[in-house]
Parts: sequence; C-alpha cells; structure tokens
Amino acid sequence: MAETLGGLGVSSGRAAGRVCRMAGPPELPAPSPVTDAGAELDRAMNALRATVSELAARAEKAPDADARAILEAQSLIADDPGLHESVEANVRSGKDAAHAIDEACAHHRRALVAAGGYFAERAADLDDIRNRAVAALLGLPVPGVPDPGHPFVLVAADLSPADTVNLDPGSVLALVTEKGGPTSHTAILARARGLPAVVACRGAGDIGEGTWVSVDGLRGEVEVGIGEGAAAEIQRRAEADRRRTGTVRGPGRTSDGHPVKLLLNIGSAADLAPQDRVPPAEGAGGVDAEGVGLFRTEFLFLDRREEPSREEQVAAYAAVLRAAPGGHVVVRTLDAGTDKPLPFLGLAGETNPALGVRGLRVSRVRPEVLDAQLDAIAEAARVTGTEPWVMAPMVTTVAEAADFAGRARARGITRVGAMVEVPAAALRAGRLLEELDFLSIGTNDLSQYTFASDRQHGELADLLDPWQAALLQLIADCAAAGRAAGKPVGVCGEAAADPLLATVLVGLGVTSLSMSAPGISPVRETLAVHSLRRCRDNARIALAADDPGQARKAIAPDR
Repeated sequence: MAETLGGLGVSSGRAAGRVCRMAGPPELPAPSPVTDAGAELDRAMNALRATVSELAARAEKAPDADARAILEAQSLIADDPGLHESVEANVRSGKDAAHAIDEACAHHRRALVAAGGYFAERAADLDDIRNRAVAALLGLPVPGVPDPGHPFVLVAADLSPADTVNLDPGSVLALVTEKGGPTSHTAILARARGLPAVVACRGAGDIGEGTWVSVDGLRGEVEVGIGEGAAAEIQRRAEADRRRTGTVRGPGRTSDGHPVKLLLNIGSAADLAPQDRVPPAEGAGGVDAEGVGLFRTEFLFLDRREEPSREEQVAAYAAVLRAAPGGHVVVRTLDAGTDKPLPFLGLAGETNPALGVRGLRVSRVRPEVLDAQLDAIAEAARVTGTEPWVMAPMVTTVAEAADFAGRARARGITRVGAMVEVPAAALRAGRLLEELDFLSIGTNDLSQYTFASDRQHGELADLLDPWQAALLQLIADCAAAGRAAGKPVGVCGEAAADPLLATVLVGLGVTSLSMSAPGISPVRETLAVHSLRRCRDNARIALAADDPGQARKAIAPDR
C-alpha cells in the first residue's frame, strides 16, 4: 500500500522511479596512538590540501555560476587557517590524523550553527569536507552519487555541493532529502538542473533501496510504494510535459496578453553564453529570456583577499551589459557582510550576523567599496552605451534608499532601485518608490526575516515555503505601491521559478519574474494558458489560505 510523505517542494515537476540511496559518511576506526606528531600532522594537512584541490577542480568544471560559487566557497572553508590550526592542536594533543580532522570539523560546525544565518548554511559544507578528508586519509571511497546503471530517484540525508553540482539529469530523475530548505544548496542546484526536488522530507530516511516512489516537487510530496506500472505512467506524463516545454516562445504574457517580463538570475557573463556542459534548452544561451533581472556582482569578489581593481570590475560589468538579451540588466551591488564574509572587507565578527552589517549596510563602515563599484558600473555603462538598472541589497529605510539613489545618480546612473528583503522595506514600499525607480523582491531573505526562521533550520523549513500567505501579503503590498507610483515591482527570489506560484505573483501585481535559466520556459508556458483574471483569482485564493499546501491544492486540485 502506497504511503505519502510530506516535505518542502523546492523544484517543481514530477518524476517516478526506483530509489537509490547515498552511501553514508566514512566511519572512523578506533583511535590509534601517535608516535610521531610531525608525521601525523603532515598526513592530516595533506588530506585537507587534497580536499581543497578537489573542490577547486570541481568548481572549475561547474556548469553554471551558482554551482561554481558554492564550490569555491567550500574550497575556501577547507583551506581556512582556523580549521587547520584546530587540526594541528588536536594532533599535538595526541589525536591521530583522522580523529583530529573529525573533531576540528565538529568544533567549527557547532560554531557555525550557533552563529546562524549564512554561517549556519555552511555547516553542511564542513560535513562534506570532513568526509572527503577522512576518506582520503583512510583510503576509502568518498560518499557520492551512486551509479546503478538505470535512472533513479536519489534519496539522501542531505547533499553537499560537490555531490549535487555534477548530477546527470539523464540518470537522476528527482531528489529527496531529509534535511535542507528552500535556499539550501540542494534546492538551488536542483532548480538549476530542472530536477524535481523535495527537501525536509520526514520519513525519507526509512525509504528502502529499490523502492518505487513518485516525487512531486510542486506539492512537496513523495509517494512511497507506488508500483512499477504507476511509476511508468508518471514518467510518461512527465516526458510529455518536457516535450511541450519550449513550444511557447517570445515575451512573457498571460493568455489575454498581459505582459510579464521573464528575466534571468546570473553571476557573470559566462551564464549568458551557451554552456558546453549544459544542454542548450537548459543553459542561459538557449533560453528566450527578456534580460537579466538579477546580476549578482559578489561572485566577482568571492575568493578575493583584495578588492578587484576598477579595470577588472568595469570589464566584468561591461561583458554582462553587452551579452544580456535585449540589453536589459538589473545590477545588484555587492551583497556581502558578516553573514557572507569576504576577506578583503575586514569586518568584525558579530553575534547575530544575519541581523548585522550586510548588503548596503557595509557602506556604513566601508563606503569606499560601494562608491568604487558604482563608479565601475557607470563606466561600464558608458563604454557599452547601455542603461543598466542598479539596485542595492538589504535596503531597510527611506533614508537608506534616498542616500543610495543620490550616490548612484550622481554618477549618471538613471535607473535606481532596491531589493525588498526585510518587512520594514515592504511596509514602506510606497515611500521607497518616491525615492527610487523600481523595487525587486528577494523572497528568500524576505521569508527568513518575516517568519524569524533560519533558512537552514530543517524543522522550520515549512515556514519558508513561498506560498505562505504572510509573505504573499507583503509582496501584494509592494505591488500595490508600484501600481500607485506607476513603477515596476519584480520578484527575483527562487519563488519566481515555480510555474503555479508565478500565476499568483502576477495576480498580486508583480511586473517581472527573474529566475535561473531552466525555470523560464515552464513559467512562460503556464502564464500563457492563464488569463490575468485567473491569475488574480489565484492570488485571492492564496492570500486567503491558512496553509501553503491548502493554497496549492485549491489552485491546482487535479494535480
């Protein structure tokens, strides 16, 4: 008899197949006595250096900027002097290399979890670093994606970036994890590869190897024990859906012609070129997008000990401005700080970094960094003859918006906006738009701050479901302010890539949706069969629902 498990759907679509489970982490042997501390330390450091090199090599081969940035950040963690110092201290106290690395990673993991926010998101990276280094020391295979010789549904406690980044969509039908949330690495990379995914799935650990399951990445449901015949029918329908994907082209619009700009989230110009390792239908180079709705400039800064030069910044920004479809690019200034630490900033640690100096707030202590970036963006616009839209992250007050707008316009930047990521900005959207030309809603952070829920807290993942009515109400308020001011309000969070939720967002009054490349075609096709009136009806249903699952079922009852 089939059983349905509930989780959080983070990448829409349906798939069915037999389960293959990820192998567990390498087990430590009993502690062994250390007779030569120097030699033992060399063994430990060699294992860490090998892990750093492997992660860096995987980053170079990554098929997109999101994956590349995640793996580069993980490589930096493995190479962190503080981690190495902890390993050395453990060896000096008499622990063998494997136990020294295990305990050092556990110690730093606890510190990251306690710090919360971005730091807590890195805890899973330390688990993967520990597993890779210990496996290298013991001569064991590193846990990774299985290869059973047939398509399968991958089930795991969690997936590391290195596991997820090179998943083959031809073999992996869907992803199911016990942990994770809507902004976890698994979620981000599953969406980038167009794989249905359910995270924070209670009971996933009890699904047996080889069990036939179906995965609904929209509803967040995993049906266990469905039988081979039912699985084959689900796959047949899913394949028919995929064949239809891409049949609707051109600008985004509803069935009655209401325009909705469909834009891309990118990290560099490389994301706008056809990718050698990604099929054209899935890479940005093969997507009929109307521009770039989120250019994450921090990817240029991620692994730097020194700030990129003006010339380097101008070249990077100009490359995107030249390559963008339709010439439309929304540039986000540096989104970093103590919750997303960049070495060159030299910011002090904080007790609660997610609520500290981050995003635009960095300009309070390092104003020259923002000024240099605005200068470089303005110069890139001049040399390319384009007019970029420029927005700041983590804008909270009208005064912050006015100051940013003044600094940008003083450099000749004419289209200035802000990210709406905290409730304070949403509640004052009307006043913000008196100072700005547009707003872009970042649903990932707006969810986190609205529900006071850490993005990596598995037990609270349901609170970060973008179908939560309180989040949708804040989006509706921003859209209403945009209508009143006659100015655009878009969504650039991962919620934009959910085709059914896209109808709700359009019904709320959102004017553009920005997402990773694989989401464009499904969203375009869904909007094309929904009238604006139907979208508004869907929005009313979603706002009235007390539960995200209730909203989904009310809007798509036959799914």
